[in-house]
Amino acid sequence: MTGLRAVAAVWVVLFHFHFTPLPGVAEVVGLLGPLITAGALGVDLFFVLSGFVIAYTYLDELGPALRARATARFVWARACRLWPAYALVLHLFGIWLVVRAMVGSGGDIAFQAVQPVLDAGQYVQQLFMVQLWDDARFDGASWVGSTWSISAEWLAYLLFPVAALVLFRMRRLPVVVLACAAVLLMAPMAWAYLSAGTPYFPWSWLVRILCGFGAGALAYLAVRKLSWTSTARWGASVVAAVLPVLMAAGLLVGELAGPGRGGAIVLLFPLVVAALAVADRGPATVLSARWLVYGGRLSYCLYLVHIPLFEVYWLALRRFAALAPHTVLAHVVGGLVLLATVGASALAHHLVEEPSRRRLRAVGPAVARMPVRAARALGLRRARPVLVPPLAVTQDDALATAAARFAAKRQALAEAGALQEPLLPEPRHAATPFRPATLATALANAQRRRAAHRSEMDMWADHERAEYIRGGYLHAGG
Repeated sequence: MTGLRAVAAVWVVLFHFHFTPLPGVAEVVGLLGPLITAGALGVDLFFVLSGFVIAYTYLDELGPALRARATARFVWARACRLWPAYALVLHLFGIWLVVRAMVGSGGDIAFQAVQPVLDAGQYVQQLFMVQLWDDARFDGASWVGSTWSISAEWLAYLLFPVAALVLFRMRRLPVVVLACAAVLLMAPMAWAYLSAGTPYFPWSWLVRILCGFGAGALAYLAVRKLSWTSTARWGASVVAAVLPVLMAAGLLVGELAGPGRGGAIVLLFPLVVAALAVADRGPATVLSARWLVYGGRLSYCLYLVHIPLFEVYWLALRRFAALAPHTVLAHVVGGLVLLATVGASALAHHLVEEPSRRRLRAVGPAVARMPVRAARALGLRRARPVLVPPLAVTQDDALATAAARFAAKRQALAEAGALQEPLLPEPRHAATPFRPATLATALANAQRRRAAHRSEMDMWADHERAEYIRGGYLHAGG
């Protein structure tokens, strides 16, 4: 899945670069045709991938019931993933747009058909990634043109906790039904390509994100019901190898039928993602290569930084005679700009995206408790008094052991409804029907070191953790 993200990101980057007014670029586009000019489909592939991965990671946690704390943890985790790198690029390119608006001689401040609006209200919308939600079209909605899809993705994340309630209850449907539903969800976009040759119509961005994200989630539900035998993996590998060929052929043949008609291959995106999730050879092996996986990790930053770099280059082509379209220098600089997008995305990933995500995730537990605290502050939920039952005493009239005291206290808290979180933290890689727990994960959690001066509660937590490992794993016959 991570390697496929790299392919989708490069497809989008090449699509945007093909607008560069250079003869060499035009010749390459004339040779490859819709394999480049249909690169906007990479965004739809991203949406399907996101739906699959988010359902794989969070469906078992969010699906059974709508819980405030679990929802807060999920939303915070997604914000930590999206916002830091996005905020960096937004502010740097926002400064660029303001400078162009102040010193530019023309009316255009960005290479967009509809010019973005620079005011305080728009800045707030851009900052919170909601700039697209009240626009029927995404043209000019975002300061950084490509980030319209980030705003759409953020909306899908906020809706997912509710959608998970429905998806979780669909998990018992037959595989064929789930697979057909995933393909049918892509039908509106496929019809738009077949009928008009374009995915752009009023509120098309909303259709693209809801259908793509939902199709990916349904594809996951279908995959999790499969028996992952060697025969199934071999068949999935064959499908994963055949579908890209069919997609390329569909793009070329569709272009003969009419401009943009080949975009109907979006119908196959859920099948490609599902096949790659099960496959263990062929394209799955290629996408698992270390350099492609690393490219997949950079894909989000690559998607963010490529438009700002292209805009600077396009402005230089317009302003400097040395970079006239027919010159060799213009082509050389264009190639360097393409390489620079990879370098800039690597810097943004290692210096901003990952460090910020880890630091923000560290405050996640406090964020997860905010809904409960807010409900109590508003009087919607009141804390009930906790009465600890009397404990037995020993022959020397001493109090019961620390284990008994805290066991009784925990039981009393649970009965009073005041136990807001489990004594033992949930393992980072919790078991699900699709992803079994491992002994290594359990032992790693059991061996966490604590401070030298520990409370009795900490000591009792260690005791319970050891009993959990002994009873659940060491006595399980292997």
